[in-house]
Amino acid sequence: MHDEAPHRELIRRLHSDLPEGRVVTDPGVMAGYAHDEAEWAPYGNPAAVVRPRTAEEVQRVVRACLDHGAAVVTRGAGTGLSGGANAVDGSVVLSTEAMTAIKQIDPLERLAIVEPGVVNDDLRAACAEQDLWYPPDPASAPWSTIGGNVATNAGGLCCVKYGVTRDYVLGLQFVTGTGELVRVGRRTAKGVAGYDLTGLLVGSEGTLGVITEVTVRLRPSRAPEHTVAGFFSSVVDAGHAVAAVAAAGVVPSALELIDRYCLEAVDAWKHMGLSTEADVVLLGRTDAPGKAGEEEAETIRRCFEGAGATWAVRSTDPQEADALFEARRLAYPALERLGPVLTEDICVPKSAVPEMLGRIHAIAERHETLIANIAHAGDGNLHPLLITPPGDEPARARAQAAFHDIIAEALALGGTVTGEHGVGLLKREGLRAEVGPEVMALNHAVKDALDPRGLFNPGKVLGR
Repeated sequence: MHDEAPHRELIRRLHSDLPEGRVVTDPGVMAGYAHDEAEWAPYGNPAAVVRPRTAEEVQRVVRACLDHGAAVVTRGAGTGLSGGANAVDGSVVLSTEAMTAIKQIDPLERLAIVEPGVVNDDLRAACAEQDLWYPPDPASAPWSTIGGNVATNAGGLCCVKYGVTRDYVLGLQFVTGTGELVRVGRRTAKGVAGYDLTGLLVGSEGTLGVITEVTVRLRPSRAPEHTVAGFFSSVVDAGHAVAAVAAAGVVPSALELIDRYCLEAVDAWKHMGLSTEADVVLLGRTDAPGKAGEEEAETIRRCFEGAGATWAVRSTDPQEADALFEARRLAYPALERLGPVLTEDICVPKSAVPEMLGRIHAIAERHETLIANIAHAGDGNLHPLLITPPGDEPARARAQAAFHDIIAEALALGGTVTGEHGVGLLKREGLRAEVGPEVMALNHAVKDALDPRGLFNPGKVLGR
């Protein structure tokens, strides 16, 4: 246990330095900020939760924590799945939820400047009003924030064609480990002045600074999408269809996998009338304009059919197509209603998707664990969902063993331990296995340079 006296002095300082209402110390309220959505990831008791509204207020929080030796754990919407936003004992949880301004949308330069608490879908809606589009679209886009997306380099459904968050972040404002408020990056289309500190901060999971403003690149609004649905009797057949689409040279705007377990869970929750006639459904989309889009959709359909689809068709009902993609987004919260869900986030080469899906199936059988499957299949980013009955400790142990086996198999196939959820607490061993001791040393050197006091999110990613 931490001595309470330093906490009292820290809290007094925070109250003194910040406007009224920013600092929360009620245990009941703080409990809701102590952890993210990662199942079984450990968390501690924070000394306080702070909800600043400006970059200058964030800076004051960091400086107070520096003076009092308290860790800073930055939190967005708390939708993370790796434990990256989990509190440590005696820390200050810095929530960016009140920093929600969309400061600028510039149609000429095609960029937006936003605060970190802006919800992803809110930014996309604001851009759409000016015929612009912000592509990164994690399944949590209706709830997750741009700051959290930047912290984990989030991807989503569109990233198979349009890239991930890092590809759209032009510049950042953030508070450093020495309490300075700085800007990195640019607003111009080109720029190679100095090291890419912006890219370094993206995906750093709150371990290198506190982001207070983000400048993102935008694209023009795109053509309406064509949707192709395919039913498959096994995840392996669906994996072969993914590889076939890539081999055909088509770059879909989305290529998503969802299995029967997920569809049934969503339909039981939302009563959407979803078909569960197949064990696995692949959803492909193309946004190529005009006739090219129709041709690409037909190519995707033929790839599905050639890989063994029991049914494959181009959707002529936009509402039905949107319902299927909405089911994909709702799969995780739907399954979570049924019991603890341990979520994986591996990524393998597209050619290895069928083999990896087969290995996941074998792992499920070996560990007697129910594993449902959703995936950004088009870029090899797989999200096996390990489901356990509430309170069943042996099932929990088996699921955790399966979790580690999936990581090992992904690495064996030339993949990575996390595609978009981050390392957080759950993937630290996997990170070490993936990059090796020499690269881990480089990571530690970067951490020490930008956060010399070890202030930010201790214990996450690198283990200290």
